[in-house]
Amino acid sequence: MVLQSLIGLPAFLLYFCISAVAVICFLFTYTRITAHDEFDLLTKNNPGAAVALGLSMLGFALPIASAVAHASNVVDCIVWSIIALIVQVIAYYVARIPVPNLSQRIADGELGPAIWLGLASVTAGVLSAASMTW
Repeated sequence: MVLQSLIGLPAFLLYFCISAVAVICFLFTYTRITAHDEFDLLTKNNPGAAVALGLSMLGFALPIASAVAHASNVVDCIVWSIIALIVQVIAYYVARIPVPNLSQRIADGELGPAIWLGLASVTAGVLSAASMTW
């Protein structure tokens, strides 16, 4: 019974590792395009940076989960993960339109702009994830 359950373990490990690498690539890319240094702000106990980055990472993870669930193969999953990353970058720039000094305000520790950015990222992620279910 247990061995039968473990038949899917290799596929699980493969897709989990692809997802983990995708999240690492997202964090590397996202923290380079934002005008504030999230990890430096996190070490300084800036709650705005934690909220914004954490929700942005969730906004990226949602379409990754959808890509894993709906991909026909590993390459398909990777392609849709790259698309999800591009959507998150676009979401960051769109979120800056109504709040042009968004990064500075997050760096200053303001929670309002951080929550705005984080939830804009989650919204983009939800729409992205749903769009991958075609």
